Amino acid sequence: MVLVMSEEVREALGAGRAVVALESTIIAHGLPRPRNLQVALELEEAVRHEGAVPATIAVLDGRPHVGLAKDQLERVANEDGIRKLGHRDLPLAVAAGASGATTVSATAQLAALAGIRVFATGGLGGVHRQWTVTQDESADLGLLARTRITVVCAGVKSILDVPATLQRLETLGVAVAGYGTDRFPGFYLSDSGYPVEWTLETPAQVAAVMRAQDALDAADTALIVARPVPEAEQLDPELHARVLADALRACDREGISGQGVTPFLLDHLVRHTDGASLEANLAAVRGNVRLAARIASAWTEG
Repeated sequence: MVLVMSEEVREALGAGRAVVALESTIIAHGLPRPRNLQVALELEEAVRHEGAVPATIAVLDGRPHVGLAKDQLERVANEDGIRKLGHRDLPLAVAAGASGATTVSATAQLAALAGIRVFATGGLGGVHRQWTVTQDESADLGLLARTRITVVCAGVKSILDVPATLQRLETLGVAVAGYGTDRFPGFYLSDSGYPVEWTLETPAQVAAVMRAQDALDAADTALIVARPVPEAEQLDPELHARVLADALRACDREGISGQGVTPFLLDHLVRHTDGASLEANLAAVRGNVRLAARIASAWTEG
């Protein structure tokens, strides 16, 4: 599988400069048109403003691209039929010559393959509610358990089973640290209600952990840097609890299962919070992207 790297990304990696990987599912599947393209360009500009190079990742016509030109971003944002690709889908998409936007797992895999160490996203996937019945768990977790990459996120999506996800990450040996907090963020919320054992306060401290990972020659697992959305920008916790409870009941009532659960619940939250959940999501992503750029800079400077 031959990666196609943009000239900007290739030159930055060759010169040892900071590069931040960005997923593309938020562009193709997470936002309405034309806002999706506006946000994609905004996030790339935020990375550059912090002194790093953005590497938005997608598969176009069967070729994995690390770093997209503007016309390629436009294609991901506007073309009908862009698939949603997890890491398991990559060989199929490449062999079929398909085009798709990459999820957390696919983005992390391709970023690591390209030699990019830092990746920014909104919220991770995790263990789904009622796991004991459905056995439904995001592929993100298994991929992060065998990929040396630092992921800056706002925790896991709050529609998931947060404590079970934290337990699963521990079992898989994936390091988790709160950024400036001893509480695990709740995606739309600053606090999921659960603690984390480790807190990092600066990009330099994160970079020091990354160097320690390499020095210890430990297993190739990810480092999760969980940065909370500021309280002023979070979704109102009472509104979140009420609407999520309604969404879960609606999901059961309509018989939604499997891969349909997450998009159903997220769409319900957006519609029944009058878009406030989407704004909280975007606030989290913007902050995560800026922090990831600062971490990537501290990593390359070390």
